[in-house]
Amino acid sequence: MLKYAVRRILQAIPVLIGISIVIYSILLIAPGGPEARFAQNPRITAEQIAAFRHRWGLDQPIPVQYCRWLGVCGDKPFLVNALPGGTIELAGVKIDLPGGDNGILHGDLGFSTTDGRPVAAIIADRLPATLILAGTAWVIWVILALISGVYAAVKRYSFFDSALTIFNYIGLAFPTFWLGIMLITIFAGGLHWFPAGGMWTTRTVPPFGTPDYWAFFGAQPLTALSDLGMHMILPVITLVAVSIAYDSRFVRSSMLDSLNQDYIRTARAKGVPERGVVFRHALRNALLPVITNLGLEIPFLFTGAFVTESIFGWPGMGAQFIQSTANFDYPVLMGLLSVTAVVTVFANLAADLTYAIVDPRVKFD
Repeated sequence: MLKYAVRRILQAIPVLIGISIVIYSILLIAPGGPEARFAQNPRITAEQIAAFRHRWGLDQPIPVQYCRWLGVCGDKPFLVNALPGGTIELAGVKIDLPGGDNGILHGDLGFSTTDGRPVAAIIADRLPATLILAGTAWVIWVILALISGVYAAVKRYSFFDSALTIFNYIGLAFPTFWLGIMLITIFAGGLHWFPAGGMWTTRTVPPFGTPDYWAFFGAQPLTALSDLGMHMILPVITLVAVSIAYDSRFVRSSMLDSLNQDYIRTARAKGVPERGVVFRHALRNALLPVITNLGLEIPFLFTGAFVTESIFGWPGMGAQFIQSTANFDYPVLMGLLSVTAVVTVFANLAADLTYAIVDPRVKFD
């Protein structure tokens, strides 16, 4: 299995490079650019915009820009052309410009064209919030999808099976943004049971991730956890309700296929208890296609479920992606998309390796 994992990782390198080329090309041919946010400001001159474009290398050909971002060309071998730092003033606002980059192959994701912050630092600030929300939602929906799907398959055509089918059709029909807004309207605006958005109560809890927050967490852990939990309920319900509607049906279909196999009838004929037939024989084989599906959903959650984070004001990767898209902040967008591509590749690898754990018949040469 170790050789297989190493081989897959090596195969992922050209795949990731190809993905980066496609993403970079799409971003650069999109209308506008990092300087587009200055175009409608009469206080910013064309000379200032030209200086901004030159500083960030936006006046270079696309292959050169990509090469510099990747970190394989420039004045020095395998280094981005070192660009001078300094300060540029646009509309009376001074923007600090960092010095030259090393490129993504050297672990440097570049700098934001909006405020000059390192892209790696921006992602690091947003990542914990996304992991908390996405991880919680993923665990809950996987457990609920497995339990409901297996029970619906075992109790085929029962009241529970019919009710689950109706719930799934309704869940699939609800757009995520509509469901989130309805939850806010009913449970936050109407009943006042839960906060309408955000990740912390500003009146009592410091901003999440700051030194003050961790000091507060150390002094009052129960208060911090309960406040975080209250803010998580509505966005987690939004993510789980939409996702479980698909996955429970997928689990049910896979279980029904396994329960109709000859080896299941043989096991029952040999007197194996029904619980053993369902969980030891049918479920382990039914999980193989389910694992693939669940593995592909990890990158979806890792990006922070863009719509959900935007609706609830959750300060994660998805909200940052929306903000960077509005600002045409290409370095941040490329950093977020590159990290997502890496997660996607390794999520597929993890799903493949899990096959051997679930089904001993699966062998990797």
